[in-house]
Amino acid sequence: MEIEISRVHYPVTTLGPGNRIGIWLQGCSIHCKGCISMDTWQFGINKIALAELEKVLKLWLPQCDGITISGGEPFDQEAQLIELLNFLKPYNKSILLYSGYPFALLKDKNIVRNKLIDVLISEPYDHLEAQTKRLLGSDNQKVHFITDLGEIDFKTYLEQPFPKKLDVQITEDIVWMAGIPLNGMSEIDEVSKNDKVTISHSQAVIKNK
Repeated sequence: MEIEISRVHYPVTTLGPGNRIGIWLQGCSIHCKGCISMDTWQFGINKIALAELEKVLKLWLPQCDGITISGGEPFDQEAQLIELLNFLKPYNKSILLYSGYPFALLKDKNIVRNKLIDVLISEPYDHLEAQTKRLLGSDNQKVHFITDLGEIDFKTYLEQPFPKKLDVQITEDIVWMAGIPLNGMSEIDEVSKNDKVTISHSQAVIKNK
């Protein structure tokens, strides 16, 4: 089975407690206005064998504190996501999953009912909403503790103040960031312009009407 992947990184320190494996799936059909990850919208640009992804993850799983899966939209690759979660679950590391779909559409999915994840953050990003809560791009998004492990790992963490922190990796002319920046990318973009640096997404797609 193949899975569409944007990137995989370790350690990620801004998307949950501890040093986590970050997995970003490629492809999203939701296209929230103001999304900071437009580069993950396009489907069909980076397919890899799930077995190859698992080989990479096996190197990091023994020492990581958990796994955070985002996108893109993970539920747009539901069959592949189930296979990936079945591989990850025996390691007993907390798994946080982001989805832009409403919880009403996700609560009866096998992934939720069978507790293949520990924490789910649901609802589409809304650029007009306030942003005051840790791990949330906008306050309309909801955190759901699916398992006891998820609540143990995340409850206290989520009660802490919103940190001004991002993971940043720079390679040649590409800057890769992980985390939830305050006010999306607007503040970062303005500061960059003051330094005569223009930031743009590596891809941009227009949602089909």
